[in-house]
This record gives sequence, C-alpha cells and structure tokens, in this order.
Amino acid sequence: MHRENMQTPCSKTLDKDWNQGPSCSKSTLRATTVQPPKPRMFQKKKKMFLLSLVLSEPKASKQQKRIMCHTSVDGFADYLIKVEVQRATSKSRSSFRKPYRDVIDVSWGDPHRAGVKPLSFVRQVLAACLYPKLMEGDRLMVDVRQRAQRLLKECAGGSIGSYSNTAGIPEIVQRVSEFITRRDGGVPCRRENIFISSGSQWNILKVLVNSEASPRTGVLTPVPCHSTTILSLMALGAAAVPYHLTEERGWALEVEELQRALDSAKGVCSPVALYVINPGNPAGYVQNRKSMQEVIRFAAEKRLFLLADEVYQDCVYGKTEFVSYKRALAEMGPPLSETVELASFHTASKGLMGECGLRAGYVELVNLDPAVMKHINSLFSTNSCAPVLGQIALDVMTNPPQPGDPSYPLYMKETQHIRTSLAENVRRVEEVVNSLPGFSCQPVEGGAFAFPTVFLPPKAIERAKEVGMKPDTFYCLRLLEEAGLLFSPGTEYGQKEGTYHIRFCIMIPLDVMEELLRRLSGFHKRFMKEFS
Repeated sequence: MHRENMQTPCSKTLDKDWNQGPSCSKSTLRATTVQPPKPRMFQKKKKMFLLSLVLSEPKASKQQKRIMCHTSVDGFADYLIKVEVQRATSKSRSSFRKPYRDVIDVSWGDPHRAGVKPLSFVRQVLAACLYPKLMEGDRLMVDVRQRAQRLLKECAGGSIGSYSNTAGIPEIVQRVSEFITRRDGGVPCRRENIFISSGSQWNILKVLVNSEASPRTGVLTPVPCHSTTILSLMALGAAAVPYHLTEERGWALEVEELQRALDSAKGVCSPVALYVINPGNPAGYVQNRKSMQEVIRFAAEKRLFLLADEVYQDCVYGKTEFVSYKRALAEMGPPLSETVELASFHTASKGLMGECGLRAGYVELVNLDPAVMKHINSLFSTNSCAPVLGQIALDVMTNPPQPGDPSYPLYMKETQHIRTSLAENVRRVEEVVNSLPGFSCQPVEGGAFAFPTVFLPPKAIERAKEVGMKPDTFYCLRLLEEAGLLFSPGTEYGQKEGTYHIRFCIMIPLDVMEELLRRLSGFHKRFMKEFS
C-alpha cells in the first residue's frame, strides 16, 4: 500500500475508522482502529456458533448433545482427556480396564508433549539467562555462556524479567532480519518490518478487517485448516471464504479453486486477503515455486493481501525444497515484487525446536505503506511485549551454533536425530497406513501431521448418525476407547462432503510411532470387520 493511495476523500488519516468505498484506492489494505471483541465476547460468540452446530445434529439425546457441546467448545482432545482421567480415577476402575497401559496423545502439534527431547543448547541458554549464576565456572560450554551474557546485556536492567520494546528486543529483531536474508538467498530484510509477538499471527488482521463494514470483510482460507483460524476470523468480525486443496494431487493448491471460492463470496462478503499454509497443516504438502508464483499472480490480480503461514519451514521431508513466499515474490521481479502486500509468519513454537510453551513468533511485513506501518506499530503497542524467554528462544532458532563453536557437535547430533526420526516416521506412516483396507494417505512432504482419508463402511456411518456424531469423530472415539490412541477427526479441520479423515502428529519418538501404528492397525482391522 502506498501513501498516495491513502490520501483520498474517504480517508485522510488513520486516526479514524477507515474503509475504502468504490471511489477510494484499490489497495487491498483496510486500516481501522475499531477494537476487536473482548475475550469474553469472543468466547460467547464461539460457544453460540458451535452450540448451534451441535444442537442441530439429528437423533442426538440430551446426554449426547452435552458431550458434543463439550467436545466442540472445549476441544475434542481436551474433553476426551478429562473423560479418561475421570475413568482412571473412578471407584469402579476395574470395569474400565483396557488392553493398553497408557493413552498415546498425538492430537497436538507439540513434540515435547509427545516425548521429543528439547535441544540442549536452547535449554542451556535459557537456563543461564534465568539464573546467571549457572555461568560461574565451566559447567556450561563457553559459547552458551557468551550467548547468555550477550542476551542479558540486551535486556533492560540485564534481566529477562524486564519489559522489552513492543516489537521485540532490538538486537534480536536485527538478528531475525539477518536470518531471513540468509534464508532467502540474499533478498534484503529490513528490521523495521519485523514484529515479534506471543505467537498470534492474527494481530495483522486487525488492520485488514473492518468489523463494521457491510458486507463483511472476507479472508480466503484453505480446507483443511485448523479451526482456531476460523474462530480467530470470527472474533474479528470477518468471514472465512473456504477454498479446497486437491487431495488426489497431494493436497495441491490450485488457482481455479481460488477463483471459485472468490466467486462464491459475491454478495456475502468482501474478500481482502488470501491465507496460505506452507508447509501444510494438517495436510503435509510443500508448495513448489510454480504453484507459489501462480498464487502470487492471483493475489496481485485480485488485489488480495497475502498471508503466508510458514511455521513448519524447517520440517520438510520430500523432494520439494521449502521456498518462502517472500523469496518467490522477490524472484518474480517488478512490478509484483514491489506491489504485492505480504505478511510472513514463523515461530519458535513449532518445527524442530518445538518450544510450544514459550509462545514467541514473528511476522515480516512486505510492501506496506510507511503510514500503514506506523499504524501497525501503534496497534502492536497496545499489547505488552512478547515473553522475553520466548524472544531468546527465537534468537537461538534463527542463530544456532555454527561450525567451530563448542556446542555445534551436540546441536547437530540432536537436530539430525530429530530429522532422521521424522523422515523414518513419515516412511512408516505411509507404508503402514496405505496397507490398511479403507485408508489412503497422501505423501507427507512437510509439517508435523499426517492427514489420511479413512473410507468408513456405510454401517459405521449409519451407526455414527444414530448416536449423533460425525462419522470420523465416532471413529476417533472408538480408537481412543479401544486402542488408547488420541487422534483428531478431520471434521475439526474441514473436508469435502462425504469424505472423512483423521489427523495425528508425526513428531514423536520412533518407538512411540511403532506402537501407535501397531495399535492403529489392530483396531482398524477389527473396526472394519465389525461394520462390514
């Protein structure tokens, strides 16, 4: 967005609500100072929306609807964990004995929760920053001590307990920008375009969305896509415009489908942005350059702001290498490289580092007008800074030990072990799942999840309807009850009508994956036989 585009009769300042009418600039960005719904209002809207879906289920008893309300509002996995805990601690525990000793929970994208060990260098730097006395003596490697000392000097008062700048500790922001430049083969990255936050990528949508606009602001979102994306859009007053990935082509993103989705929004909402996930979550695809260039041209032609979720960029297993949308855009050259508005997201909470609990990520903004950037600075300043520990983890992620550093051999050994384990898990998942009757798993090229199709027998589908459940939810409940595997049903992420999927995390230790596949195979064969 350019400054001259903002100086229209519709908007001379960003101090007031701003929504472009037909006579305004055609730029995609719409700035507004309208405050998003309060958290309590968001929860109320979320519950009302989900309850309306739950209560519309036919043939569901009051008890079943109560259970379904819990699974929808509090989350499928959270509720089922509560159920299992209650059963395990009940007085009639013997009546619930199962043929497994524990539940394998792979419904989360949380590698540490699943048993993957944290990286030593990361934890040592964090520990030294938390308790500087650990740096006395030689208990820690010299490069760990040097990194911690430098980071503490960059913290206000020399303590991680202090606030930082809203956009992040300046020196860390600078090093993140240098990381992006290296990653993108020398494409420049300016530090003033980077904002570190506590993991939420939706702050930028507060600039794009005018909650009072009529028709509503729309954002094109992929199917499948995590439900929190849709709920975040709803909380801001926007509408999600779904476009379907083509499963039979390895979950390909096709421009023809984007056009269909855009056409479907006419008269319903006014789309201003296109949200893409690369590598995919939950569908484990990795886009190639040609596909990305087609998407960029589409966004330019339709004047859509491009939102690129790239948090699994270091988890790629197939032949297609990861290329950031910023690099793909830069390689296309002017005028696209100078005009397409882009927000790119990355985080320390995902990928090989997997520090989910530290909640720190960054967004890089490309081709936005300086006046809009000033407004975004004001928007971010309304919140406190990201947790300093999370910022430190982000610094380590973007600047790991280098050859010659004392910690480098162990760091390489640990990260290579994770990569090798993931590649083997992918191979085993595709091998075993595709050998089971009624299963089809597309190649997992990247990300942290497998998202196979399960072709459920008609009798199983009918049984699910009788108990008031979606068929894949029914399958996952039986899988938990009989095999102790906690998966997520595809209905949570969206899927084409008449298809059913399950999602499970593959970022787990090798022995856990083997046990998971053993249990899944046994259960699935019994399930298919029961409903054949």
